[in-house]
Amino acid sequence: MESAVFARAAGVGPALAARWCSAVSAAMAQYAINTPARQAMFIAQIVHESAGLTQLTESFNYSVDALKIFSRISAAQRAQLGRQPGEKSVPLERQQRIANIAYGGRYGNGDEASGDSWRYRGRGLKQITFRDNYCACASALGVDLLAQPDLLASNDALAAKSAAWYWWANGCNACADRGDFDATTKIINGPAMAAQPQRAALYAMAKSALALA
Repeated sequence: MESAVFARAAGVGPALAARWCSAVSAAMAQYAINTPARQAMFIAQIVHESAGLTQLTESFNYSVDALKIFSRISAAQRAQLGRQPGEKSVPLERQQRIANIAYGGRYGNGDEASGDSWRYRGRGLKQITFRDNYCACASALGVDLLAQPDLLASNDALAAKSAAWYWWANGCNACADRGDFDATTKIINGPAMAAQPQRAALYAMAKSALALA
């Protein structure tokens, strides 16, 4: 994909397009994201997940109210752990606790005390999350992500490949082939359906750039 086309599809400027076009194009080619319909849907999803291709590590800088997205975090914990009046961001220690409560004991993560949920928080353009997904992604990409999870945030090629691998491994190409954008959101980030209007706007932009009706 040409950089100018990628820039329009992703809604980013020349600098970000230059940074990501090659890595994303190679990842799409490797995982059969090889039609305009598949590419438009994939680009829209990774742009949303990565805050416009700028955020490669999941943030737990949540306001008290925003922590409601995590059903495991009680009202009392939200009040204690969320961003307090006067704070520009939640301190790292509290972000770690939020992650470990929210994701502990799920999909291969150990309990809250293990630290797995912070260790295997979302990274890469798709935000690969949970130990089990890191393990599967590591096997697919041939790198030891269990020992070095930050590779998905520090290596642009791996950040893009991890997203394309997850897309392919979870059947998102088939969703794209039948034009089911909602289905890809449920696969990529089911709890985030509330943000579907924003994702849909990105999808419309990507389709326009790739000359899809």
